[in-house]
Amino acid sequence: MGKQTIFIVEDEATIREVVRKYLELEGFIVLEASSGTQALTMLREQTVDLILLDVMLPGIDGFDVTRSIRREREPGFLAVNGTIPIIMLTSRKDESDRLVGFELGVDDYIPKPFSPREVVARVKAVLRRANPGVQISDQPIRCGDMLIDPTKRSVVIGDKRPDLTVKEFDLLYFLAQHPEQVFTRDQVLNSVWGFEFYGDESTVTVHIRRLREKIEPNPAEPTYIQTVWGVGYKFEGRSA
Repeated sequence: MGKQTIFIVEDEATIREVVRKYLELEGFIVLEASSGTQALTMLREQTVDLILLDVMLPGIDGFDVTRSIRREREPGFLAVNGTIPIIMLTSRKDESDRLVGFELGVDDYIPKPFSPREVVARVKAVLRRANPGVQISDQPIRCGDMLIDPTKRSVVIGDKRPDLTVKEFDLLYFLAQHPEQVFTRDQVLNSVWGFEFYGDESTVTVHIRRLREKIEPNPAEPTYIQTVWGVGYKFEGRSA
């Protein structure tokens, strides 16, 4: 595998410089942008492996940048891979801000002030989780009309092909690998996000809700991912 490219989107030049140096020492290629508008322009022309994205940016903020990447506002508006892993950098301490990020498909959150070494560690952790050859086997899973192919990282349900983020796919595949087995939110968090993740069990709840909206015929009455009240979640149905 060649060198991986990390895209730092941060309006504070000092932070960009410090994080860039630490990432380059670890062998990463680093691109930079100082605003959301510049980031979106560059992403139309550049291929990156992960984005370190500040929330408070001039003009278009980090949330709107994420919406464009994840195609929440205008489907197909940004001609890039919508599953690029995103780590948000923020000085905000309000939990609701973290939940907004997770609702939009952010993969991790790092609060300011932070250690550059911590940023590097989290970048490596998210890239490991985003690599299908690291934590996910290559055995496809079929359940009724649903086919989950980890090699292609694709999901087909009848004639539908839902566009899942990296973490949504990992979550679905993890649950589908263990049909009928009930997992607590903490178990899901540790298995899918890993022990290095900065977050809490609400992260799982948010991602389950987003996943249901994309794969369930009726998210209010889910067919595939069932809630076991007082315990957690399970994947309903046996794989073929």
